[in-house]
Amino acid sequence: MAMQPDRRELGYEQTLMHGRFTQELKHYAKSEAARIRAEKERQKEVEDEFRRYQENTICHRIKANLLYAQKFVFEKVGEDWIFLAILGVLMALLSYALDYTIAKFQRAHVQLYNMLDGQPILQYFGWVGFPIVLVVFSAGFVHLVSANAIGSGIPEMKTILRGVILKEYLTFRTLVSKVIGLATSLGSGLPIGKEGPFVHLASIVSTLLGKVIVSFRGVFQNESRNSEMLAAACAIGVSCNFAAPIGGVLFSIEVTSVYFAVRNYWRGFFGAVCGAFVFRLLAVFNQEEETITALFKTNFRIDFPFDVQELLAFAFIGIVCGFGGALFVYTHRKVVDFVRGQKRVKRFLEKNRFIYPTAIALMISTVTFPLGLGKFMAGELTAKEQINELFSNTTLGETPEDVYEQLKPWHRPNVYITLVVFIIMEFWMCALAVTLPVPTGVFMPVFTIGAAFGRLVGESMAAWFPRGIPNSGTLNTVIPGGYAVVGAAALSGAVTHTISTSVIVFELTGQITHILPVMIAVLIANAISQLLQPSFYDSIIKIKKLPYLPDISHAGSATYDIFVEQIMVKNVKFISWLSTYKDLKELLDDSEHSSYPLVDSPENMVLLGSMQRGELEYLMEKKIGRARRLIVITEKKMSERGADEEDRVMRAMGQNATIVSFHRQQSDATSEPEGITISPAGDGALVETEPFGEFEDMTIEEQQAWEVEELKDQLDLKDSHIDPAPFQLVERTSLHKVHSLFSLLGLSHAYVTTLGRLVGIVALKEIRQAVEHSTRYRSKSRSETQDENHR
Repeated sequence: MAMQPDRRELGYEQTLMHGRFTQELKHYAKSEAARIRAEKERQKEVEDEFRRYQENTICHRIKANLLYAQKFVFEKVGEDWIFLAILGVLMALLSYALDYTIAKFQRAHVQLYNMLDGQPILQYFGWVGFPIVLVVFSAGFVHLVSANAIGSGIPEMKTILRGVILKEYLTFRTLVSKVIGLATSLGSGLPIGKEGPFVHLASIVSTLLGKVIVSFRGVFQNESRNSEMLAAACAIGVSCNFAAPIGGVLFSIEVTSVYFAVRNYWRGFFGAVCGAFVFRLLAVFNQEEETITALFKTNFRIDFPFDVQELLAFAFIGIVCGFGGALFVYTHRKVVDFVRGQKRVKRFLEKNRFIYPTAIALMISTVTFPLGLGKFMAGELTAKEQINELFSNTTLGETPEDVYEQLKPWHRPNVYITLVVFIIMEFWMCALAVTLPVPTGVFMPVFTIGAAFGRLVGESMAAWFPRGIPNSGTLNTVIPGGYAVVGAAALSGAVTHTISTSVIVFELTGQITHILPVMIAVLIANAISQLLQPSFYDSIIKIKKLPYLPDISHAGSATYDIFVEQIMVKNVKFISWLSTYKDLKELLDDSEHSSYPLVDSPENMVLLGSMQRGELEYLMEKKIGRARRLIVITEKKMSERGADEEDRVMRAMGQNATIVSFHRQQSDATSEPEGITISPAGDGALVETEPFGEFEDMTIEEQQAWEVEELKDQLDLKDSHIDPAPFQLVERTSLHKVHSLFSLLGLSHAYVTTLGRLVGIVALKEIRQAVEHSTRYRSKSRSETQDENHR
């Protein structure tokens, strides 16, 4: 069935299927454009009359003022300021809500234990069962909603900020998975933190906020501005955890960036200050604090915080924390390698996903059970209570009768044994807990372990010098809490390879009295840890095999003697301007690269540009895809039957007719079979026409034969998107310069050319291998140079 067309409707043939215009449109387009212009002018006159009628009303004046205010704010203040302020406030609200929820879970855990007082067996099951339920729920929820929420998030953000695209990592599903999973896993009381996951959360909120708010649409359409906002979001995520804007910005720069653009500095600080301010202001509104103050406020004496001789003890803390940080990273990696290396264990855990979280939660909860081993490690205290007491200005080494009631858990049997047991147990429990398939952070657990070790040294110093260290006839008692601050900064800095932990502890405690001991210990710990192991986040990058560039500083001058020609891949997959579709198909089938170089010919190999894989796949689909194949079938059937049939219909209708071809659409099962119909092009009543034929596809043999013929054609690239200026290097570019360029520009690969001719390609993999084996490449370079000299 075909309907008679209406000449008023653009001269278009109305059929049951897609059709074509039956006349030249240029004359009609001119008249239609004139009509549309006239209609718009009439509409504008009506609107102007309405505005003149409404301009004196209150609503009109209010609307005009609001539009002017919006324009003034966005022009004078700028979109970035508003965006960062909103992001900081949102993350502060989210951080406070998470802390509140986690505190409720942990308080419920302790209350359940106290409710069963006098029944040790029930107390044990209550103490162990509560965290198991929360951890298992977290693992299951994260696995079902979004597995990208597992882990810290900082290693992945470090990878994203250097230009690598991780699909589905900054989506709303991941946000929901991360928030719920983090609240339940931290609420279980296991030794994990929320600093790393919150950096991930801030990055997700930044990405989603840019998509939701139309005013900021332009910010996120630009890839460079997107990276700038993500870098600021990382700083906001850290600052909303500790209410430490300065340390948060510096920490985010150290752990996520190799090179940092100074123009982004103000963005990070502004957003971090907004987030930290609102985060602490919420505590005042909730009557938790009287005013805005530090998170773990200390009251060390200012006039004489430490003696000069104590600097040796602080340096000792730095040395031990340096080795301890390296040992922690090594232990964590060995645990992961063991679980993944045992094929039977790995296969068993993949089939039974809840067994591993249950076993780890059971083990850790059993160790911390207050009536068992937990009695000797203050197991009933939460992480926040532990830090508050370790930073306290009271000497724990005094007799239990002389200390406050809340410090009694550290005296079972005495403070020294309790601290030693606490450090050892928390060390391996934290290394195990961060391997769980739930959102986990590592900063706060190692921060607490470092504070405990510093407190142990401080208590020992206070016991050895009960009246203080003699200095020019004056005696000042030792402050063990200051040693705890130094130890916390040193160990957390050693594990993460950051110096900014020293600034974070100053903002956390609200005092800067121990700035010199903290800096000495952090620098020593970092120097030792960096010599022995990569940072915790770089270790995870290696474990997950994410694209990364290793640090080049340890390679020394060897990187200046290694050149691109030694490390590049010479067998390059490419397409040429003379390639056929068959060559393109073989290229796509044999490789999985994201882009390919385009050269003028296989003989000359002059680099013309590069093309993305998606563009090449589109070319193949347009050439031998199903849509193209169906059109060929239709045209073939028309050529077989079209002449006689068309004459018959035209004689019956007495006018010209047009054959219509189309791409078949999916139809309901109840609809009538569709066919190719012949539609009249003139006016008149509806005329029934016979379907030209049922819609059929080729047989397999016909399709193969047709594809062979089609693939012989030369590529048609005139309408394709080609990058005319891909990044290029010359053969004698040094490894040091290549590493700097890749790190600074976030490159994933670069082409190597000689006088414009493509001779090779170098990617992250080749640079990473060259840096890790720089000595071998350097010796190879020297031997080649000697051979040339002999010649």
